[in-house]
This record gives sequence, structure tokens and C-alpha cells, in this order.
Amino acid sequence: MNTIVTEKMISFKELEKKVFDYVCEIGRTMIQGILECYDEQLQETRNKKELRCKGTRQTTIKTIMGEVEYSRNVYQTLDDSGHKAWVYLLDQEMKMDKIGFYSTNLAEKIASVVTDNSYHTTAEIISSTCGQSISHGGAWHLVQKLGARISEEEIARVKEMDATGGKGKKELKLLFEEMDGVWLKMQGKGHKKAPKQEMKVATMYEGWEDDGRSCSTLAGKILIAGMEKSEEFHAKREARIRSIYNADEIEIRVLNGDGGSWIKEPYEPETVFQLDRFHIQQSIKQKIVSPEAQKEINRLLEDGSYNEMFEYISIYADSVESDDEKDTNSKKARELYEYLSNNKEGLVPWQKQRNDYPEAPVGMVYKNMGVQENQNCTTITLRMKGGRRRWSKSGANNMAKLLTCRENKELIDTIERYTDGSLMAEPIQEVLRTLSASKAPKKDGKGNPYIDLLSHHMPILDAFQTNARKIFRKAFAV
Repeated sequence: MNTIVTEKMISFKELEKKVFDYVCEIGRTMIQGILECYDEQLQETRNKKELRCKGTRQTTIKTIMGEVEYSRNVYQTLDDSGHKAWVYLLDQEMKMDKIGFYSTNLAEKIASVVTDNSYHTTAEIISSTCGQSISHGGAWHLVQKLGARISEEEIARVKEMDATGGKGKKELKLLFEEMDGVWLKMQGKGHKKAPKQEMKVATMYEGWEDDGRSCSTLAGKILIAGMEKSEEFHAKREARIRSIYNADEIEIRVLNGDGGSWIKEPYEPETVFQLDRFHIQQSIKQKIVSPEAQKEINRLLEDGSYNEMFEYISIYADSVESDDEKDTNSKKARELYEYLSNNKEGLVPWQKQRNDYPEAPVGMVYKNMGVQENQNCTTITLRMKGGRRRWSKSGANNMAKLLTCRENKELIDTIERYTDGSLMAEPIQEVLRTLSASKAPKKDGKGNPYIDLLSHHMPILDAFQTNARKIFRKAFAV
């Protein structure tokens, strides 16, 4: 303690950083010792006839405290074909062979930050708040690994659906589905500009939670998104539905979309289709220049006077006809006519298309559809559009998988499946006691001036012992 007092005064910011760095150093040393000790236990308890130890190999795992270097034994064995194979028992036990040598904690932090920030910003945030320094390339690499794994899961669901029809058990009579596309700026080889491409986004939900007020929360909401072709995307969408619900019990599906062919193509004729109101309003504003004409078209639409609306648009298009080639008002009005005419069955609100809808389940209500634009914005657009951001097709697809996982509240569980999700069964303290002196941290020369603090009074140990303090004492106090 006297060393700190007599040392030249430093700012609290610098003091905090010094202490943080030193604690991380201690943590890395502890992890190294625990892993190597655990590896020794695996060596002793292995099947020695099948696994021949061939010495140790150095490796590194990235953690929130920094990179931990440690040695682990490698074993020679025979695979199913009788050929030589090499096994790291420690890697298998700790499940380190999934997305690379990232700890679960570090992977979770990177994924949580990168779904809101660019790769460069993510690298800066992680490097400044953790003991681990990463590059933007490191953050990018983790996203690609995780995104690819999530895509593999989706493909596995499709195969399961093809083989069994789906294993979902939840029963539901009415399912709402909405779909739309988000256009992204793309880049090709050498980071050169490439034409925009559409990312497909779908939202499935059961209704709206009845909270007695705004009823704005979607019940049972699940999102999927990706850059796949429409056939593959719809297969993944249907497989996700069938992994949750007993599809045979779904009596009615209500689909809301902008009328794009890729949205409607896989559905049966009895599916209730509604043309998205946002896209209708957007088209009217973009194609009709006269505010009065816009108002009248909207009035006829809301009244359900569709024939009169089409007649009005046709008359309006004739009235603004011009010999001036630069005047496109008439052409745009006819484009609106064609768009609405091609989706005429969807102009009728979904509630009015049938009279045999089931009652909403207890705790839910049914409302007007049209949530997809908001889902696009909060899930995809805020992260992937704007500024100078450009994407490769695979990069965009992998990021979309993480973003939808986060929106579905599945991101942490997904990461744990692909990182070092298991923990050694032995209590930490028992493992620490087996560490030899050779594995303890060594200091040459004058040593670290703050090391005496570890042998001084620790208030948390002498204070009233809450459950948390008891756990701390049990884990780390000798």
C-alpha cells in the first residue's frame, strides 16, 4: 500500500487501467493453469489403449481478459476407416472445435456489439473495454462463422421437414405472415461497387398481446431473413414454422405483402392475401402528383369502391396526358392502375375476405396487419443500410442471421451452442490447489509494485457474508 502512496501521482483513469490490466493478467494465468491441469487429468483417465499421447502443443484462446496461451496433449488414434487420426481431448471436452478459439463470454460481447455497430467500431469498443484486443477482421470472421452455422441449422430444419413433415407440437388455428424485401448496396471482388440486391425478410406471428391498452406487442413473433433465392428462402421459412407448430392444425394463413411474385408464389389459393397498406399509400404518393387526386383515390379505397377507384385513376391518367416526353404523370398513373389491378384481391382488408375466422386465443387480439416495415427497420435497416456500407452476398446473409437471432431472443443460446459452452465439473478451488509452483506466475527483478495488495486485508472477506460473498470466498480464498 505504501508503494502506491509514495509513487508519483497518476490520474484515476490511468490507475483504473493499470489495475484492470493487472487483474486481467492474473485471470489469464489462472485460466492457463486450470486448463493445463484439467488436460493432465484427461491424460491420466483416458483410454490408453486407444489414445497414444504424442506430446503437447501450444495454442491460444481469446477471452474477455485477453489471449490465454496454454499447452495441451495431442493423441494418436484410428478413425472408423482405420486411418491415423489426431485428437485433442481438452478441445473436445471444452467444445472448442466449433467456431474457433473464442470463449463464450467474448463471442457474446462481440456479437452483441456488432449487431449494432460497424466492424471497425466493434473492434474499438471490444478492445477498449475488454482485456482482449481484436481487429475489425476478427469481428468479421466471428460473424461469418456464426452466420454460416445458423444457415446450417436452417438447412437441417428443411431436411427434417422433408423427412417428417415437421416436429412442431404447438397448435394454432390462425397464423399471420408478412414479407418484404430490403435493398442493400453490394460490393464485388476487390470491394468494387455492384448492383443492389434484395434481402428477403419474413415475420410470422400469432396475433397481438392483449395488454388492455395499445396491444402493440406481437405474440409468438419469429423473424427470418437472408439473401437466398426465393425457393430456398420459403423452404427455410416453412421449416421454421413447422419446427414450432403442428402445421396440420393451422386452418387459415393470412399473408400481408407488397404483391411481389416471390412472396405469393409458394402459397395455396385459399391463403388470405392482403396487399400491404403502406405500399399502397407509398405507390399513390409516388405515382399521383395531384394532392386532390391522391385524397380521392384513398377515399374510394377505404370505402371499398374499387371499380370506381380504377375508373377514377384511368380518367386521371387521360386528363394529365401530355405531348411533352419529359412529362411522365400519365405514365405513372397507369403504372399505379396496373399495380393495384394485379393485386385486386388483396385490396380488401383481410378481416372482410372471410367470415369464418376463429376467435383470437385468450390473451390475444386480432388487428390490422402491416408490421413488416417496422420489423425491417429495427432488425435489418438500422444496421445494414445507410452511410457507405456495402456488402458481399455471403457477408450480408451471415449478418442477417445474427440480426434475426437477436430479434428472436436466440442469439445468446445460439452462441453457446457454437463456443466453449461446457464447464469443467470440478470446483475451481479444487483445480487451483493442484497447480504446481512451476505454473504459478513468476516475476523477475523488482517484481510488480502492486503484488503486495494480494496479501493485505480484503474487506469483502471480513464483511457480513452474503451468499454472493460466500461463493467468492469458496472459489478464490485459500
